[in-house]
Amino acid sequence: MAEHMSASAFSQLMNRFYAVATDVMVETDALIDKLVGDEVIGLYLPGWAGSRHASLAIQAAQALLRATGHGELDGPWLRVGIGVHTGIAYVGTVSGTQGTVFDLTALGDTVNTTARLMSCAGAGEVVISEAACAAAGLNPEDLEQRDLELKGKGEIVNVRVLRIGSYSG
Repeated sequence: MAEHMSASAFSQLMNRFYAVATDVMVETDALIDKLVGDEVIGLYLPGWAGSRHASLAIQAAQALLRATGHGELDGPWLRVGIGVHTGIAYVGTVSGTQGTVFDLTALGDTVNTTARLMSCAGAGEVVISEAACAAAGLNPEDLEQRDLELKGKGEIVNVRVLRIGSYSG
């Protein structure tokens, strides 16, 4: 997309997206990890977002799709796909050379899996791992099922796909 826009126009579009995504995540008790290129990474930590952390992540995903115009007659103003997964991760600070740069982040297989799910999501889709479906109390039979080969994973990963209007959560 940036290839076909001026740097200024692309910056304005990304700033609009960051503002919308940040609002959605703050409203749903996410800890915003990073704004990276055309990506926003939100963490729904049980100690921060509560026991409904997985449900909140899925609700935020739906809200972000709606806020970017998915499901509208005119179509989205920015095509977005989202990945949701849950599991154990390292959440804390990491530092650069000799402790000169610090960053709060999440690391581990759970984070990597989520990133891979996001990369498989088409515009207007939320790709949800079986673990996140179970944690959120979703009935997986209500959602499309896909088997994905994810980079770095030795086995096929079963996921469910949610689109705007397919689950009222």
